[in-house]
Amino acid sequence: MKTASRTIVFISDGTGITAETLGNGLLSQFESIEFAHVRYPFTDSMEKADVCLQRITEIGRKDGQRPVVIMTMMDGGIAARLRQADALFLDLFEAFIAPLEQELGQRSTHSVGRSHSQENREYANRIAAMNFALAHDDGVSAADLKNADVILVGVSRSGKTPTSLYLSLQFGLKAANYPLIPEDFERDRLPDSLLPYRDKLFGLTIAPEQLHRIREERRPNSQYASLANCRAEVAAAESLMRRAGIDWLDMTSRSIEEMAVHLLQAINVKRQLTIDN
Repeated sequence: MKTASRTIVFISDGTGITAETLGNGLLSQFESIEFAHVRYPFTDSMEKADVCLQRITEIGRKDGQRPVVIMTMMDGGIAARLRQADALFLDLFEAFIAPLEQELGQRSTHSVGRSHSQENREYANRIAAMNFALAHDDGVSAADLKNADVILVGVSRSGKTPTSLYLSLQFGLKAANYPLIPEDFERDRLPDSLLPYRDKLFGLTIAPEQLHRIREERRPNSQYASLANCRAEVAAAESLMRRAGIDWLDMTSRSIEEMAVHLLQAINVKRQLTIDN
C-alpha cells in the first residue's frame, strides 16, 4: 500500500536512459512510495541547466519537500550549476567514474555520449537480432534457424514473442519462437523443422488460470480461451517437452526481464557444456 509520494527528476547530458534505468532500479526498493518522474534529457548547456534549476525549485516549492535528482552529467560546470538547487543529488557517473579512475590509474575522457559511440557495433547487432526475431516469430519461418541462438517453444500466449524481442533488443540474441499447437500434441512429437536444433530449444510454460485470463482478452468466450482447454494444452505441452528433453521455465510469476535473464544463463551454461565436451 503506497502511503507517500516523491518527485524524482532525471537529468542527463545525453538521452537519460542510463540515469533512468539505474535510478528506477534503486527506487524499486521503496515500494511504499509513489514516485512522480520528471525528465530532462540533453541538458548540455548552461541555459538548459538554468531551466532545470528553476524547475527543480518550483517542484520543491509545490511539493513542500525537496525533490530527488538522479543525473548522469559529464560536464562538471553544468553539474555544479544544477547543484545550486535545494535537492538530493545522485550523480551516477560521479559515483562510479572516480573510483574507476583510481583503480585503473587513468583519467576518463569525460566525453558526452562516449558510451553510445562505443556501442555502435552492439547496436547494429541488436537491430539484426530484432529483425531475426520478427522474421521468426510464432513459427512464421523455419528458414535460417541454424543461426538462431535460442528457439523458444510453448503454447500460444505463453510469453514467447515478448521474451524473444527482449532477448534480441537487450542482449543481441537471435531468438526464434514456435507455438506448440494441438496438431503437435496429436502427433505427440516436435515439428520436423525443429528437430535438427534440439540443443537450441527452450520451453516456456504458464499456469492454466493465467493463460485463460490472457486468452480471454484476445478471444472472449472461445474454446481457445476456455479454462479446460488451457489446462489441456499446458499439460500436453509440458508432457511433450519433458519427453523431448527440453528444459522449460514457468513465466507465471516472472517478468519478461526475469525470464530473459534466466534464459541467458541457461544458454550460457549449455554453450559452456558444449565447449567442455
